Amino acid sequence: MAPDFLVTHSGGFHADELLSSVILTRLFPRANVIRSRAPEWITPGSDKIIYDVGGAYDPDAGIFDHHQRGAPLRDDGQPFSSFGLIWRRFGRDYLNALSIPALDIDPLHDGFDRDFVLPVDLMDNGALSPSSAGVLSKLTLPVLLETLKPVFDDNGPRADDRAFHEALSIARSFVEAAIRQSAAKLRAHAIVLQAIAAAGDNRILELPMGMPFRPAIVKAGADHMLFVVHPRETDWCITGIRRSSDGFELRADLPASWAGLAGTDLAMATGVADATFCHNGRFIAAARTREAALELARIAVAQALAHDETRQLPA
Repeated sequence: MAPDFLVTHSGGFHADELLSSVILTRLFPRANVIRSRAPEWITPGSDKIIYDVGGAYDPDAGIFDHHQRGAPLRDDGQPFSSFGLIWRRFGRDYLNALSIPALDIDPLHDGFDRDFVLPVDLMDNGALSPSSAGVLSKLTLPVLLETLKPVFDDNGPRADDRAFHEALSIARSFVEAAIRQSAAKLRAHAIVLQAIAAAGDNRILELPMGMPFRPAIVKAGADHMLFVVHPRETDWCITGIRRSSDGFELRADLPASWAGLAGTDLAMATGVADATFCHNGRFIAAARTREAALELARIAVAQALAHDETRQLPA
């Protein structure tokens, strides 16, 4: 039976109960969100889900706190916040409510837990400091969400509750956008794997549209591929493939003689009439037609192989 009340604590809010509320209000849209520490509200009952308050963790009783002694830990010993506990219990139901295909629910659930939920859990428990993000420390999602709390001298009636519900709408946008992007990456993965199989030993991978491609190339072991070609809104794009997920070095750069050229200058330098642009960083170029884009890619491959521009070019 669906709960009538979603109960979390009153006062200032943090990212974990705010993000938990995103999940729960999607699954139980008719339930009222109650922010209270009153005993009658934080005592488990069949009509409530209680989270980030109450001093107990008992999923069967509908209570999900993590502040008490003996609070649950992940299998690797890392702590949960209320967000992690709610995600563990309701995450798959939430993905199903967002119409994620059944085959994608488990990988998406686990990936979102690892990349989105866990950092919130760690930060809420003091196991990870925002300062670890360096100059971006004030731009982490938990910090940004907490900037939506009322200022200290806002004495308006129910200021905390008003701010909480305003922040909830913003938090929802971030969660649902992250889920959409993750689901899209899974769809792209399947498309890229098919294109890799069709390309065989070709060093150029042609895709039907722009999409994330590197994870599938790595998974397929397609180390021989150097460039990706795909259509954009009004032209075609040639893109290099990064050597690693956390760096910008490419398997092969576009030719140095193309760097920063556009229009007639690029057409003359390449010998391809429909070439239109090459970034000065030599990681992307464009052409008016598919044929021109593929020709640019073939030239780039030939020069990369001839000059060994990548120093360790795949065989």
